[in-house]
Amino acid sequence: MPLKMFKGIEFKKEDVHFYVMLLSAPVLLTLYRYHGYPEFFFNYFPEMNGIASGDVIARYWQFGVFFLLMFILPVIYIRYVMKKPLNGFGWGFGDIKYGLKWLIVIPIIVVPLIYVASKTPDLRTEYPMARSLLSDQSHLFVYESAYVLFYYVAWEFFFRGFLLFGLKNRFGAMNAILIQTISSCLVHIDKPESEIIGSIVVGILFGMIALRSRSIWYVFAIHASIGVLTDLFIIYFH
Repeated sequence: MPLKMFKGIEFKKEDVHFYVMLLSAPVLLTLYRYHGYPEFFFNYFPEMNGIASGDVIARYWQFGVFFLLMFILPVIYIRYVMKKPLNGFGWGFGDIKYGLKWLIVIPIIVVPLIYVASKTPDLRTEYPMARSLLSDQSHLFVYESAYVLFYYVAWEFFFRGFLLFGLKNRFGAMNAILIQTISSCLVHIDKPESEIIGSIVVGILFGMIALRSRSIWYVFAIHASIGVLTDLFIIYFH
């Protein structure tokens, strides 16, 4: 097709890293959706579907694939292609005093809300993602640890680190916040409606906190705590 048909569409070589960051969201999230979910795991290991803790193992697969796509690959790109330090993507602790304020304020507001939300049918049918934990908690500590260390670390680094900090200088702080919010919201498709709506609000709020604190770690602590507490409230407070 003649290039003149795309007249007016400008490709800037100096912006190639921004193009990669923007494309990484749909590409990596698509790979995750079709190769990281338990359905993919059970297709290759159908014998695990008949084991009581098979769903827990399938979730380990999910967390591992997510970690590879959303953490390992972006880190390799930042360090060896962009040749930049990870601290420029929110990896450091930034403004500790500011970040700690949110670690105190948000839990006071959010923990009671999580407890109430954990009583709703929508969330109770969704969490914990490994349903066998409702009747057998022998794997709970390892499961929640993997959930935090692989899933939530990767989540915050990709959305609030790689995308948010990576795009803010090119598109502006608010646009970068909205881009990562749109991308993170897509992961919640098929989740309860209230969770999807909440992800939009949280995406904007956490994006602002991360940029202001210059760190992903404060929102990581809050986000991971929300996920773990949701599981624990549902499991132990029927």
